[in-house]
Amino acid sequence: MSLANSSTNLHPGDDAFAVPEVRAQIHRMSIDTYHRLGEQGMIDERTELIRGVVIDKMSKSPLHVWIATQLADLLRDVVGPNFYLRAEQPLTLCDSEPEPDIAIVPGSPNDYRARHPIQANLVVEVALSSEKLDREKAYLYAEAGFPEYWLILPNTRTVELHQDPKAGVYKTVVSLGADQTLTTQAAPELTLRVADLFPPDA
Repeated sequence: MSLANSSTNLHPGDDAFAVPEVRAQIHRMSIDTYHRLGEQGMIDERTELIRGVVIDKMSKSPLHVWIATQLADLLRDVVGPNFYLRAEQPLTLCDSEPEPDIAIVPGSPNDYRARHPIQANLVVEVALSSEKLDREKAYLYAEAGFPEYWLILPNTRTVELHQDPKAGVYKTVVSLGADQTLTTQAAPELTLRVADLFPPDA
C-alpha cells in the first residue's frame, strides 16, 4: 500500500497539527526512512517531508506555473558561476525535505549526484492556495540558515521578502507591492519590478 494514499497523510492547510491529540499520534519519519520508502514506491512522488510528516503537495494551477517559470527564467540568466538554479527539487534539512518552487544553491549539478543540497542562497515559494504551509516553511528555511526567502502572493500581487535568519526566524520581513523592486544577493545583476512577476490580468 502506498503511504501517500493512506488516511494518515496530511494535506497542506489541514488543521490536524493544531489538535494536541492528533499531534500525539503522528509518527515522525526520518529523512533516511522517507528516502527508502520512496525508492520502494511506498510514497508518492507528489509529497514533501515537513517536520518528519509526509504531506501531499497541492496541484499547481496554470498561474502558479506561469509565475514560477517566468521567475526561474529570469534568475537562471543572471545567477553567478558558482551557483545554479533548481526548480521544484528537494532540499535536505534537519527533519524535512521541502521542494521549493525555486532554489539557488551553491555548486553545480555534479555536486548533487548522490545527495540533495543542504544549503541555498535563495528559496522561493509561489503561494496561491498553499499560503499557510508556505508561511510555516519560513521557519524551516530560517532554521537552515538560508539568507533569503521570497514568498510570492499572487492574490495580493505582493512579495514578502524574508531576510536575516537568526535563532530559527527571519528577523527582517518586508512586503513589497507591485510598484516596488526586488533584488537579491544570490543574483546581484537582477533588478525586478514586483509587477513583472504577475500577468496583467492576474
